[in-house]
Amino acid sequence: MLAHPGLLDGYDKGPFFCELMDCAAHDPAVALIAQRLAKIEPAELARRSAIAEAELYNQGITFTVYSDKDAIDRILPFDLIPRVLAAREWAVLERGVKQRVAALNAFIGDVYHGQKILKDGVVPAALVLGNSNYRPEMVGLDVPHGTYVHVCGVDLVRDETGGFLVLEDNARTPSGVSYVLENRNMMRRIFPDLMDGIRVRPVGSYGVRLQRALAEIAPANVADPQVVLLSPGIYNSAYFEHIFLAREMGVPLVEGRDLVVEDGRVWMRTTAGLAPVHSIYRRLNDDFLDPDVFRPDSTLGVRGLLDVWRRGRVAIANAVGTGIADDKAIYAYMPRIIRYYLNEEPVLQNVLTHICGETEGLKYTLDNLEKLVVKPVGESGGYGLIIGPHASRSELAEFRTQLLADPANYISQPMISLSVSPTLAGHRLAPRHVDLRHFAITGRDTWVLPGGLTRVALREGSLVVNSSQGGGSKDTWVLE
Repeated sequence: MLAHPGLLDGYDKGPFFCELMDCAAHDPAVALIAQRLAKIEPAELARRSAIAEAELYNQGITFTVYSDKDAIDRILPFDLIPRVLAAREWAVLERGVKQRVAALNAFIGDVYHGQKILKDGVVPAALVLGNSNYRPEMVGLDVPHGTYVHVCGVDLVRDETGGFLVLEDNARTPSGVSYVLENRNMMRRIFPDLMDGIRVRPVGSYGVRLQRALAEIAPANVADPQVVLLSPGIYNSAYFEHIFLAREMGVPLVEGRDLVVEDGRVWMRTTAGLAPVHSIYRRLNDDFLDPDVFRPDSTLGVRGLLDVWRRGRVAIANAVGTGIADDKAIYAYMPRIIRYYLNEEPVLQNVLTHICGETEGLKYTLDNLEKLVVKPVGESGGYGLIIGPHASRSELAEFRTQLLADPANYISQPMISLSVSPTLAGHRLAPRHVDLRHFAITGRDTWVLPGGLTRVALREGSLVVNSSQGGGSKDTWVLE
């Protein structure tokens, strides 16, 4: 009888670093996972994948694509082949993320107080004070424990050498952690035999950790702080995640209309009357948070909220004005920011970045546009960028015009040969590019969720992993 082909038969990672095969060569536990995968028939994996997709649909695990008029709510595609991180790799990543979060909080605190880093010329003042996310209302406002970024998403990629590079920081309202937890639950149900006997660090404590950190920043002298999650509502792209996290934390999910400011405090409307609120995890942007301060037409926020916050009678996470720290132009200065505040060398390196708002950076970008990835500093989700090596002449010419019209809005980076991970493509495994978003929670101190969200570009050859651009996700295993 002919043997059935295994999953890894014919798998060719190409010239890229492979998260499974290259790591298996140096770590026995990763090698064991690869051996187990090699024994599975492609048809069996396809069967399990179909079960997983049906479960995702039935559970309503979706995200919203506003730009698609025909299909607003979508299931985030899930690939059953995990991305595995060895314990020694995780130790470095965890230390690097904690360092980065500490520097981000120090930077934001300085910008809204003494502005020493601007006066010393380490970061150009115009880049910060002219940033659309700079909030003068934050000047002089002290926050508990000096923590402005309570939930931080740090995006990393791995290059062709296997080295990790930070791609960007997300200091406002990073999303995606619900998929991390749901992916792990899915793997335990659908693929228990692959995990059997493999010591993988758990991720299930995220909700408890987040609730604890939010309680730590609540006003003093409150014995049992009431935490709530403030959502823009059902039409927000991450509404599923808001429901999920509120449940994981064991706190009410509220919208702006559920909260009211009276007698200098924030209250929540309940069937039993008004109940005090002490800490708010907000999942809406600054502009919509308080119509008295920002957009007067906002119906999503709470009138008078910032005044209560400034008086220290409620806590808000993440703090207003953190957008200055996750700007893609500020990202280029992060190595200097780390050295300035922490007097340390960065544990995790940046991707080389050219700031088009500077003469030298603009010239280099224009001279090498066909070789570079150029991104708008204020966009996310993979929108508005151009990948030079993959663009046509007409696309490059059109983008060159946009760039010259507003150079300060762009940064450029070399195209990184992103690592790949075996991913189900039809009835076979094929290499697909991946990145990794780490999630760090900070109250008094910082805790990093083991692993994070591995996003995968499902289209062959694509480097864009964002869900809004056709990407999917994988479970990320950190080995003990």
